[in-house]
Amino acid sequence: MWEKLRIIFSIPELRQKILLTLALLAIYRIGFHIPLPIVNSSPVDSAGEGGAAAFFEKVSLFAASDLRQATIFGLGIMPYISASIIFQLLGSVWKPLEQLKKEGETGRKKINEYTRYLTVFLCLLQGYFYLKFWLMAGLAEGASTRIKDEFLSAGGTSVALGWQITAVLIMTAGTVFLMWLGEQIDEYGIGNGISLLIMAGILAQMPQALFDLIRNMKPELVGLDKGTVGVETLIILVVLFVAVVFGVVFITLGQRRIPTQSARFLRGRRAFGGTKQYLPLRINQAGVMPIIFASTILIIPGVLADWIAQISSGGVQRFFAGIANALNSGASFSYNLLYVLLIFFFSFMWTGIIFNPKEIADNLKEHGTFIPGYRPGRRTADYLEKVVGRITFVGAAFLSLVAIVPTFIYSALGVPYSIAGFYGGTGLLIAVSVAFDLIQKIDSHLVMRNYRGLLEN
Repeated sequence: MWEKLRIIFSIPELRQKILLTLALLAIYRIGFHIPLPIVNSSPVDSAGEGGAAAFFEKVSLFAASDLRQATIFGLGIMPYISASIIFQLLGSVWKPLEQLKKEGETGRKKINEYTRYLTVFLCLLQGYFYLKFWLMAGLAEGASTRIKDEFLSAGGTSVALGWQITAVLIMTAGTVFLMWLGEQIDEYGIGNGISLLIMAGILAQMPQALFDLIRNMKPELVGLDKGTVGVETLIILVVLFVAVVFGVVFITLGQRRIPTQSARFLRGRRAFGGTKQYLPLRINQAGVMPIIFASTILIIPGVLADWIAQISSGGVQRFFAGIANALNSGASFSYNLLYVLLIFFFSFMWTGIIFNPKEIADNLKEHGTFIPGYRPGRRTADYLEKVVGRITFVGAAFLSLVAIVPTFIYSALGVPYSIAGFYGGTGLLIAVSVAFDLIQKIDSHLVMRNYRGLLEN
C-alpha cells in the first residue's frame, strides 16, 4: 500500500489534483469556525432537547454542514442538493425540461444554470427559517449588551430586520461558495466535488464522537446495561461496524448482469457482430436517496407536532405530544415501521425515475443488440422492468436494515446518536459510495500509465 501511495504522488498531474482537492476541502472546513455576526456559535444542544435538535443532528449528516452551529456555512450544501433533486424529478414529468435534457451538453449547462438560481432561492428561504429557530432558541445571547440594545426589539426575542437580512445573505453566500468549491474540485481536482464535501462533513464529526465514546467508556466488564459503555459494548460496536461496512460494500458493488448479444451481419465474405456482453444493473439503483427522503419526511411531522404541543394546552397538547412521541427517532416501533415503508416506497419511486426500461430497450434495439430469449422492443422492456423490480426489492430491504441499525444501537446499547449514526444510514452509505468513486478515479490515472489500481494485488 505504501508503494502504491508513493506511485500516486510520483505522478505530477495526479499529485497536483489530490493536493488541490485537499486544499479546497481545508478551506471548506475553515468556514465552520466563522460564526454569524452577533450570534453565539454554541451548539444547538443548549437550545434543549426535542424534535428540532434531532432534525438538525440527522440532516447535518448529508448537508455537508453542522446545522447545530450558526456559522457562515450553516446551511451547508443541502439547498443545492435539494435544487438538483427537484430538477431531476421535474425532468421526468415536465416535457420542456425533458427535451432540454436530450440536447446534450448545451441542455446540461442550461439545467445547471437553472439549478443555481433555484439554489439561491432555497438558501434565502431556508436561511430565514433556520435563523428564526436560532432566535427562538435564544442562541443570540453571545452578543454584547450594546449590540443587543441596538438590534433587539422591545420584545427581546426578535432581531431587527436589517440584521436578519444580513445574516441570511451571508449564509446564502456561504452555500454558493461551497457550490463553487465543488465545481472547482470537479474541474481541477479529483472526485465528485459535492460528494466529497458531504463526505468531509461526515468524517469531520468522527473524531469528536470517538473522543466522547472513549471518555465515557469504562475499561472493565460492566454488562450490557443501557447508558454504560464497557468492554462488552465496545466489542459489539466493533463487530457491528465491520459487518455493516462489509454489507454496504457488498450491496454498493453488487450487480445483476443480464446477458446481451449483438446481431450478426455479413459485409462481403466476412461476418461481424454476434459478440456476447452483459448489461449491468446495480442492486441498489436508488443509492442513498430513499433514506434521505424517508428520514426527512418522518422528522418534519415530529418537529411540527412537538412545536404545536409546546404552544397549546389541554387535550390538543396531549394529542400532539403523543404524535411527537410516536414519531420520535428512538426505539419507537411506529417510527421504525413507517421508516421502512417509506424507504421501500422511495426506492421504487426513485428507481423508476432514473431507470427507464423502455428507453434501455429502445437503445439496445437501435444498436442491434438483444437479450437472448426476448424479442427487441416491448418484450425486452417488460423483462427489464420485472428484473429491476426484483433487485429493487432486495436493495430496499438492505437499505431498511442499514437505516435502522443506528436506531437499534442507540436504543438497545444506550450509545449516543453521534456514535450510532456512523453504523448505518445516510452517513455510512455516502462515505462508502464516495470512497469507491474516488478510488475509481485514481485508478483511471494509474491504469493510463500502466500501473496497477489501488484494489489490485
